[in-house]
Amino acid sequence: MSYEAVLFDLDNTLYPYAPCNEAGKRAALDALRERGYELDRDAFDDLYAVGRREAKRETRTTAASHDRHVYFKRGLYRHAGEPDVAGALAAGDAYWDGFLDEMALCEGVETVFDALGAAGTDVAVVTNLTTRVQLRKLAHLGIDDRIDLLVTSEEVGREKPSALPFTTALAELDYRPTEALAVGDNVDADVAGANAVGTDTALFVADGDAPAAADLTGPRRPDHRLDSFADLTEVAA
Repeated sequence: MSYEAVLFDLDNTLYPYAPCNEAGKRAALDALRERGYELDRDAFDDLYAVGRREAKRETRTTAASHDRHVYFKRGLYRHAGEPDVAGALAAGDAYWDGFLDEMALCEGVETVFDALGAAGTDVAVVTNLTTRVQLRKLAHLGIDDRIDLLVTSEEVGREKPSALPFTTALAELDYRPTEALAVGDNVDADVAGANAVGTDTALFVADGDAPAAADLTGPRRPDHRLDSFADLTEVAA
């Protein structure tokens, strides 16, 4: 079946997330050590986890729940007992610089985008997280000129699996839900979220660690499971 539009998730769908996250953490740790923090990796991981946990608890369902500067702001305060504005800024900036340096497209993405372009299919990225960071990722991956639309949870005020990011993209592209396919790695955010608005779904996990088919039932069941990203050409183009 062909579609008028494909709505892609970004993180761990168009590129593998885990190695980038690890590279970002290493860069942030180096930045904090340069500022005089005597942290080993375990202590850094504890600091990061504390900041992340507080951010998730207090900013849940919003894009701020992913903001690494917030994580480091909170974590450094708990670690040192006082604010460190410059340290939080340096660690957050270093994290994203290290993260982006490690980024690379999943195999098959460019081939799929070529096929979608040849078929006249619109390409959107519908993603949680903050707009500036996601713009940086698209530019670094070299696909910013292949995207017809970017919708972030920051700009619509709701995170997937809310219907709002999906319906905003469909409204901007002027398509009905049945004319689009949503592709992502997260069963709850991407698959269940898009299924709820009546859009067909495809599950692809960049690190290969997809849930067992038996666990994907009801609204969490995708219409398609992709063993490789290139398989999408058979589904969508």
